[in-house]
Amino acid sequence: MNSSSLQNFNKLFNEYYNRFIRFALGYVKEREIAEDFVSEAFTTYWENRENLLPDTKAQAYILTIVKNKCLNHLRHIQVRHRVEKEINQHAEWLLSTSINTLEACDPDFIFSDEIQQIVNSTLNKLPGKTRRVFMLSRYQGLSHRDIADEMNLSTKTVEFHISKALNQLRLSLKDFLILSPLLLYFY
Repeated sequence: MNSSSLQNFNKLFNEYYNRFIRFALGYVKEREIAEDFVSEAFTTYWENRENLLPDTKAQAYILTIVKNKCLNHLRHIQVRHRVEKEINQHAEWLLSTSINTLEACDPDFIFSDEIQQIVNSTLNKLPGKTRRVFMLSRYQGLSHRDIADEMNLSTKTVEFHISKALNQLRLSLKDFLILSPLLLYFY
């Protein structure tokens, strides 16, 4: 490293550092981030200076790095906002669905003979072990662990059988889709 390249670098740094920070601040709006980007850009320039083409303008090279760092930062924020928006929209949809389901809820209908016949018919068509696991869970209120102990199964197997029964009930009750979350809660 010769002293003239260090003097040139210091001169470049002193002349452009604050300008580049102002440039970055115009986009990232946080001084610390802007300073980091500019410092990293100067460091990158210093580390790569010997590999650059002779006609490379140092200030343009450094500003390009700052620009790209700002772009990446802003794109990251944009993606984060998009994801947050999608999460909020999904939460709003779930809330609306819950409100609509509750508004449409007719307790007399949920406990009607027609629904009970569909549930009973579906449960009777299930394999014996699946039906027994489901009945112990829903009608006797046993925990997955208690069912597993009573039937000599793993809790994962109990969860599988309950999931299988619920899926069959969902299919059988598909015509009552808006009420199915409530129906499956009671059965």
